[in-house]
Amino acid sequence: MTHIVVDPVTRIEGHLRVEAEVDGGVVKEAWSSSTMFRGIELILKGRDPRDAWVFAQRICGVCTTVHAITSIRAVENAIGAVPPPNARLLRNIIMAAQTVHDHVVHFYHLHALDWVDVVSALDADPAKTSTLAQSISDWPLSSTSYFAGVRDRIKAFIERGQLGIFANAYWGHPAYRLPPEANLMAVAHYLEALDFQRRFIKIHALLGGKNPHPQSFLVGGMATPVDPDSQAALNMDTIAALHKVVADGLDFVSRVYIPDVLAIASYYKDWTTIGAGIGSYMAYGDYPESDGAHPELFIPTGIIHNRDLSKRDTVDHGKITEQIAHSWYDYSVGDDKGLSPFKGETAPHYTGPKPPFERLDVAKKYSWLKSPRYDDKPMEVGPLARTLVAYNAGHPSRTKILVDKVLASLGAGPEALFSTLGRIAARAVETQVLVENMGRWVDGLADNMARRDYRIQDNSKWDPSSWPSDCFGAGFHEAPRGALGHWVHISKGSIVNYQCVVPSTWNAGPRDAGGQPGPYEASLVGTPVVKPEQPLEILRTLHSFDPCMACGVHVVDATKRELARVRVA
Repeated sequence: MTHIVVDPVTRIEGHLRVEAEVDGGVVKEAWSSSTMFRGIELILKGRDPRDAWVFAQRICGVCTTVHAITSIRAVENAIGAVPPPNARLLRNIIMAAQTVHDHVVHFYHLHALDWVDVVSALDADPAKTSTLAQSISDWPLSSTSYFAGVRDRIKAFIERGQLGIFANAYWGHPAYRLPPEANLMAVAHYLEALDFQRRFIKIHALLGGKNPHPQSFLVGGMATPVDPDSQAALNMDTIAALHKVVADGLDFVSRVYIPDVLAIASYYKDWTTIGAGIGSYMAYGDYPESDGAHPELFIPTGIIHNRDLSKRDTVDHGKITEQIAHSWYDYSVGDDKGLSPFKGETAPHYTGPKPPFERLDVAKKYSWLKSPRYDDKPMEVGPLARTLVAYNAGHPSRTKILVDKVLASLGAGPEALFSTLGRIAARAVETQVLVENMGRWVDGLADNMARRDYRIQDNSKWDPSSWPSDCFGAGFHEAPRGALGHWVHISKGSIVNYQCVVPSTWNAGPRDAGGQPGPYEASLVGTPVVKPEQPLEILRTLHSFDPCMACGVHVVDATKRELARVRVA
């Protein structure tokens, strides 16, 4: 039995440690530990609920907008505010832009290097690379001279001894299977994706003033004015600019991202049987298509149990709890109990060894993440969960069409979705579905302008005197990494309690009081490991979830030392 420690897991947001027992070249058990503490819930206590989103949005610099919209929705749910149609459309566009941007960045810049051997690209024949690229897509940057130029850039990079982002990887690992030409093509698209993400996220600048952390959200609506007759507002020039960026995004996703996923996956088909995990999936649903308290959702809500795509249960948010049996927290009701987020407690109590330490004491508490449970059961959340729910629901129908097309190209059935490769494919499908639909929301905004409907906020609930003296609210969003929820208790105009249950807490949380592992821990079981000293295969499955530990936990120094000082000259 070989004990593997991966600490820190890189190419993620935040600090994650994973330990695994490997026997006979296969992972037998695994444990996931987040080594940072989150204190945002404590920071929000006593504050004005209308300001909560500004603080909550700073939970993460990668997820940027997701905590803002979820916080806004939680407060709106508590006080009864309903955003007008323009605000709904603006929010949908901003959130979809975040997801499309995030998924492309994840595939190329965080995950692709688990499958692509950059050093091997130096041995590629540019002419053969051009032939390969043109066989999977009509993307214009596919000539022999173009790929020769990329190869020369990589060679010069290496000869200067400045590998930078490509340093400290497991190049030459036997688990890499792509031929040199496919590696060169992928590296070229890695570089192109850097420019794509810069262009595409301009949507946040147009609608929110900046990225990360757009500044145009408001409880009850949005702060960005809509008026076709004003240069100081969103007008028809803005609509044209949005359409141009969306079209550019659709072009890259459909002609580069999707073909690359299919091309790379074709060399790793056995990974459709690896990394399945717990087999239960949950999606809150998102992107309201109508107005009011209970709108129709573009991404449907539901739960898939036991990998059974013939059934879809409804989500009852009242069944959500968080447990801390193996988490560095204390509960007043006892550490073996679960608490509803409405009654959630954030009382940190570190009882582990002083880092650095050789092994986790997994019989005790071993993570700063809590263990969310739905009806006392773990749930996987994220693009795969959303895609499975949409595939089952047949809505949006485009999801099922694209999933079936991907499966056909791999010569696989729906069971292949329950895997490491399935998560990658689901993320790509979701990107295509969202970017195809964004133009419709932009058109909806233009139609409202044409009708002279410029409403962007429900002002009737802005004054705290109009709120109930004591109220509770919950807000939900399908963030790029999965189901995100914020719960707030407001009393006399101030926040009494605030709890965030984030996607990476659902997926990366430790075992619960009953010993049930979370999705990360369960998905690693059965993973083949060729070289324990270079556990590339473990990283493949972990990265397929796109970990974001900063959302789940945050660094705190209990002694209140000054860690850094920023001076503006």
